[in-house]
Amino acid sequence: MSTFEDIITREGHLVYTNVGRSMMPLLRQGRDLMVIVSKPEGRLKRYDIPLYKRDDGKYILHRILRVRPNDYVLCGDNQWRLEKGITDRHIIGVLQAVVRDGKTIPVTDRKMRLYAHLWCDFYPVRAAIFWIRDLGKRLRRFKRL
Repeated sequence: MSTFEDIITREGHLVYTNVGRSMMPLLRQGRDLMVIVSKPEGRLKRYDIPLYKRDDGKYILHRILRVRPNDYVLCGDNQWRLEKGITDRHIIGVLQAVVRDGKTIPVTDRKMRLYAHLWCDFYPVRAAIFWIRDLGKRLRRFKRL
């Protein structure tokens, strides 16, 4: 069985079906048939969506909110917790396009870029809303203890 890394090395890109809710509303599990990821060229930028492999072996597709000298700060579009410490060695590829309703929408599309800016530039507001949204879940977990 080939890994994502093997496929990108061999084919130059990876086409796969998204699983998970962390990148909603951009990527909708069960509705967006495919995402297209290619090998990155150089250092990534803010708003890029890398496919990376955590040290525990999990593959993740999240958006870059901040580029630091030695790592990236990332967050899923449907999350409020930041992930720090992801370095270039973790990065396997970068999202190039989403196939939605039979149409290929590149990340360079004007609407996609506008969405990325709005979603990232207002991260503090989004984080506060999502933190409140998730408060009920946290309280229920706390009550079970």
